[in-house]
Amino acid sequence: MRFRITALDAVHATAIFEMDATDERDARRQALARGLRVLSIDAARIWGARRARLALVPFSNELVALLEAGLTLVEAIDALTEKERDDAIRSVLEGLRRRLYEGQSLSVALSEFPSSFSALYVATVRASEKSGAIAEALRRYVAYQEQINLLKKRLINASIYPAVLLAAGSLVVLFLVGYVVPRFSGIYEEMGGELPFASRMLMQWGRLLDAHGVAILTGFLLSAGLLAYAAMRPATRVAAGQALLRIPALGRQAQLYQLARLYRTVGMLLRGGLPVVTAFDMTRGLLAVSAQPRLAAATRAVREGRSLTDALTAQGLTTPVAERMLRVGEKSGNMGDMMERIAAFYDEELSRFVDVATRLIEPAMMAVIGLIIGAIVVLMYFPIFELAGSVR
Repeated sequence: MRFRITALDAVHATAIFEMDATDERDARRQALARGLRVLSIDAARIWGARRARLALVPFSNELVALLEAGLTLVEAIDALTEKERDDAIRSVLEGLRRRLYEGQSLSVALSEFPSSFSALYVATVRASEKSGAIAEALRRYVAYQEQINLLKKRLINASIYPAVLLAAGSLVVLFLVGYVVPRFSGIYEEMGGELPFASRMLMQWGRLLDAHGVAILTGFLLSAGLLAYAAMRPATRVAAGQALLRIPALGRQAQLYQLARLYRTVGMLLRGGLPVVTAFDMTRGLLAVSAQPRLAAATRAVREGRSLTDALTAQGLTTPVAERMLRVGEKSGNMGDMMERIAAFYDEELSRFVDVATRLIEPAMMAVIGLIIGAIVVLMYFPIFELAGSVR
């Protein structure tokens, strides 16, 4: 990636030049190494450059395999850099390798590439460097990430069929109302006669769509665009999350999902050797915005000497089962494993809820869509039924 740097040289003259670097921090570092005083760095990349998308799970698996094969850390990063064909990812690995050759620790080197290595990943490696068990820490991170991805996959798979069913039903309804109904309204106008009230309303809607279809379609697309824009804003997501939490059944499951992520992440960090306060500070963002102050208050209570179980329970961040399991974990001193077991317990409860909800939602949606389509068809053909009855 290329950056434009404005700096003062040794004689205090302003100089503007470009350099290749992995990120803005690397560009500033290279400029300082040349004895320059940086005034500004243009973070805009050159045309054709793109952000590196390093998949952490495959990267970690490959690194673990090389370390267990007997390679040193620098040799393993060398091998991964040489085999990489993606220019953006290769640039990140080259920067990582360069810092390792300069004598930096792996966690420090990783922290200089925040767009590729998350703070959680860096903390996992940093905790393992004290014991030298980097491979074990990376395996824990891979297992953690796979569990998180598995839960997300279950939720996504459960929502695919209802979404497809809703989309197909909506298209059928739009076709009937936007194309078929206007044709029938023209036929009934030519026939004359009094239509039932419901059929008359449907025909008027069909004539409206036929006369102003382009304007209605434009308004619909603009509304959809505005809704999509609003959905991307953090304030809208916070409001939607708070509204979801107010729904009794869904609110409890949403809270369990957040707690499962929180407990699994904290458990992994505790097993890696991080203090519980540090682990809570790092994982606060996993909770909804409305729940983050409660976790901060629990963290302060733990820092002041209160037990972990009492602090979490006082802030409503446990369930009765989790509270009992946490007390057992505190007595045995094995809090990391206990938190991961609590997360697995939550995952099972969420899976059962998703299975039951899917079995109920799918037939309910089919029934509702069928009733809507059936009502439209009956209202269209009802005048024909009456006409056939009068002929008899």
